[in-house]
Amino acid sequence: MGYNAEKVVPYVDKESSKSEQVEEMFDEIAPKYDFLNHALSFGMDKGWRKKGIESLQEVSPKRILDIATGTGDLAILAYQLLHPDHILAIDISEGMMNVGRKKVRRLGLEDKIEFEWQDSTHLELADDSFDAAMVAFGVRNFEDLDKGLQEIARVLRPGGKLMILELSTPEHFPMKQGYQIYSKVIIPNIGRLISGKKAAYTYLPKSISVFPQNKNLAEIIKKNGYANVTYRKLTLGICTLYTGIKK
Repeated sequence: MGYNAEKVVPYVDKESSKSEQVEEMFDEIAPKYDFLNHALSFGMDKGWRKKGIESLQEVSPKRILDIATGTGDLAILAYQLLHPDHILAIDISEGMMNVGRKKVRRLGLEDKIEFEWQDSTHLELADDSFDAAMVAFGVRNFEDLDKGLQEIARVLRPGGKLMILELSTPEHFPMKQGYQIYSKVIIPNIGRLISGKKAAYTYLPKSISVFPQNKNLAEIIKKNGYANVTYRKLTLGICTLYTGIKK
């Protein structure tokens, strides 16, 4: 583990690996995840996903890999906006993906969006097999950030595009101060009251605060096999959109 964020885990009293703890955490909160996700972001997460997907339009991807898909919202929106031939949505939480599978069945998209258990740091996928890859609010949970980014680069075709959305910490007054109160007090308490799971919504702000952001994360992406790396702050820095092209 090379970054402080990789040492932040949901359950400090357990000796299991970060990926095992993240899997357990998301399995536990899966039934309430969508409601809380939209509520805690005041619905802004939907707009962030749309901007992220629009950044992939220039490569007209036919095969897309959605890493840390969760309940599949990004994969579904990507299909609706980009109309690729196939989207493989992967995660380590079957509980989250089961929610996504139900959504996909309701929309009649089973032949377009496929869910599969995969560890982002050890992808059982062929080299150069996707035109685009995307991760929304998931790279913070990687067991090994460098290895995860390298694995994504391996399965992208040369010239394929990576898109990452990740929560970040606003840098300027008054958003910075307001966000600190919101993330440290309101998010954990609302999350605990609605989901009944304290660990997940205590882990969330901690993992955001120590994760590489903006220029720092862009440099990490660049060193792991990507060119033309850019980042753009959204909603006054609450979320950041990163893109890169496989070399």
